[in-house]
Amino acid sequence: MNNDNVKELEDLVELSEAVQSMHEDGLRDNIVKDIYETAEYITKKVVTKKSQRKADIHKKVDDILTSRILGYPIMILLLGIVFWLTITGANYPSQMLASFFFWFETKLTSLFMYMGSPEWLHGILVLGIYRTLAWVISVMLPPMAIFFPLFTLLEDLGYLPRVAFNLDKLFKAAGAHGKQSLTMSMGFGCNAAGVIACRIIESPRERLIATITNNFVPCNGRFPTLIALSTIFVGGLVTSRYSTLAATSFVTLLVIFGIIITLVVSWILSKTILKGVPSSFTLELPPYRKPRIGRILYTSLIDRTIFVLGRAIVVAAPAGLVIWILANVMIGDMSILNHLAALLDPLARTIGLDGFILMAFVIGLPANEIVVPIMIMSYMSKGTMLELESLAQMKELFIANGWTFVTALNVMLFSLLHFPCGTTLWTIRKETGSFKWTLLSALLPTAIALAVCFIVAQGARLLGLV
Repeated sequence: MNNDNVKELEDLVELSEAVQSMHEDGLRDNIVKDIYETAEYITKKVVTKKSQRKADIHKKVDDILTSRILGYPIMILLLGIVFWLTITGANYPSQMLASFFFWFETKLTSLFMYMGSPEWLHGILVLGIYRTLAWVISVMLPPMAIFFPLFTLLEDLGYLPRVAFNLDKLFKAAGAHGKQSLTMSMGFGCNAAGVIACRIIESPRERLIATITNNFVPCNGRFPTLIALSTIFVGGLVTSRYSTLAATSFVTLLVIFGIIITLVVSWILSKTILKGVPSSFTLELPPYRKPRIGRILYTSLIDRTIFVLGRAIVVAAPAGLVIWILANVMIGDMSILNHLAALLDPLARTIGLDGFILMAFVIGLPANEIVVPIMIMSYMSKGTMLELESLAQMKELFIANGWTFVTALNVMLFSLLHFPCGTTLWTIRKETGSFKWTLLSALLPTAIALAVCFIVAQGARLLGLV
C-alpha cells in the first residue's frame, strides 16, 4: 500500500469519526432544526397570514407553556387541578353507586333466601363475586368518568403535545422516547390504557421501556387508596377547611415522585437490558383549537372509560370468588386469609407494613380498588369485603390495629410503586407477546416498592419516629 492510499484511508477514518461524533451530538436533530428554520424563513418571505394577531397570541401562549422557567410549574399546577376536580367530583357519584349496588344486593339476598339456596352459594355469588364487582364499579367508574374527559379536553385543546415537548429532554436523557410522556399521562386514567398507548412509539426497545415503567404513575384504581389515606393522615394534620387541599397536594407530590422513579428506571433499563441510543423525536406543535365536545365525550367515555372498566370487571369477577374462599375456609381456628397474613407478617414488618396489609395487596392483584376493603375485612375478622361509613371510622380502625403516619406513608408508597394489576399485566402480555417481559413488569416495580418502603421504615426507626 503506497503513501497515497494510506493517506486516503486515514482521511476516510477521520471523516467516519467526524460523522459519528456529529451523530452523537444530535446530527439528525440539527438537520431537522435547519430544515424547519429554512422553511420558516421562506414562509415569512412568501406567505401572508390573514390572522397574524391570532398566530402571535398562540406564540405568546407557547412561550409561556413551554418556558424553561414556567413550563414545569404550569404542568404541576394543571395536574393538581385535575386531581382536585377528580377527588372532589368523584365522592358523591361513588357514594350513590355504592348505595345503589348494596340496595340491589339486599334484593339479591332476599331472592336467594326465598329460593332456599345454600349459604355457601349465596356467599360465593353475592358476597364474593357481586360485592367485588360492586366495589370495583362504584370506586373506579366515577373517577374515570371525570379524569378521562379532563385529560381528553387537554388533548383536544392541543396542550398534551406541549407536555411532550417539555418532558422530551428528560426522557431522552433517560435513554427513552419523548412520546413516553404521553403514554405515561394515559396511565393516570388506567395503566392498561397507558400500555396500549405505547403503540405510538415506533422503536421496539423504547416501547418496552415505556410499557415496563408505565406502572409508576397511579391509575384510577390506586387513587382511592392514596386519596383516602392522604385525607385521613395528611389532611388530618390541618383544619377541615384545608384538608382536601392538603390531601390533593400530597397526592400530587406522590405522583411527581412516581414520575421521578419512571425516569430513573427508564435510564437504568436503557443502560442495561434494553441498551441503545434514544431515537430522535421531532414534534411539530399543533395549533390550539376549540374543544369538540362530542369527540371528547365519545373518546373519554366510550373508548377509554367503558373499555377499561370492562377489562377490570372481567378480571375482578373471579377475584371475588377467591377472596370469599380465603376469608371463609377455616384451617384450625383461623381462616386461610389469616394464616397467609401471619406468614407474610415478618417481611411486612421490615417494610413498615403488617401481614394483613401485604396480603391485601397480594389478593388485590386483579383490581387495586379492592385493597382497602380487604384490609378492613381482615382487621374486623369478617368473611366479606366491607367499607366503613366514614373516613373517621376507618382512621379509628387503622390506629387501633397499630397504624402510624409512617405506616400510612408506606402503604401509599407501596400502592404507588408495587406490581401492576391483573388487567394491566394481561394487557402487557397481549401487547408484548412475551411472558418474560410481563414477568419483569411485575417483579421490577415490586422490588422497587419493597426497597423504598424498607428505607423509609428503617429510617423512621433510626430517627425514633416509630
